[in-house]
Amino acid sequence: MAANQPQKTSTKKKSKRERRITLIVYIMIIAMLLSTLTTGLIAFL
Repeated sequence: MAANQPQKTSTKKKSKRERRITLIVYIMIIAMLLSTLTTGLIAFL
């Protein structure tokens, strides 16, 4: 994402914490999308 920042960690292998954070972020995004879809369907119904 940030190409201008100097790379501190190696890009080849990520730490467990980083992977967990990315997973949580993806889960949050999916939950938000699902909630918006359900509210939209409820509004249409």
